[in-house]
Amino acid sequence: MKTKLILAGMILACLILQCSLMPAISIASITPNLMIVFIVSFGLMRGKRAGLIIGFISGILMDLMTMTLGYYIVGFHGIIYMFIGYFSGYCYRIFYDDDVKMPVMLTAAGDLCYGILVYIMQFLLRGRVQFFYYLRRIIMPEVVYTILLTLICYWLFLFINRKLEKADKRSVDSFV
Repeated sequence: MKTKLILAGMILACLILQCSLMPAISIASITPNLMIVFIVSFGLMRGKRAGLIIGFISGILMDLMTMTLGYYIVGFHGIIYMFIGYFSGYCYRIFYDDDVKMPVMLTAAGDLCYGILVYIMQFLLRGRVQFFYYLRRIIMPEVVYTILLTLICYWLFLFINRKLEKADKRSVDSFV
């Protein structure tokens, strides 16, 4: 129960940072996606089920926060983040904690898919067909910026996850 409360608090903290701090550190209107870094990290560290649940909850909360910004599709981020977390969880068995290459690659892939889906749903369906312009000017810089954020935040998420796993192991061992 304690682990779930801490993860819920982390989701809320990342959501608040994504909606308040990340736009403040944007470069040329390119904002890193902290939510994808968080979802990929915990999908890798905790598996498919945890990645799916964390991704869906994070996405729904993101939808609710961005509704006032003009996104009227509730569940859009929820579905995208859910799939990113689920597919990140596939690498749970082959993942080494201290190796940052896997989280960086999965974050880049997740952010690239996210950017393409946002383009399709919010620009292409409105008749704006300059995909390569959007890819070069928005998607790829955001992927690079999010990778840089991954290199910083991943170690913090790993530290918190190790503490949570130790606490879970202690609580299980106390019953035996």
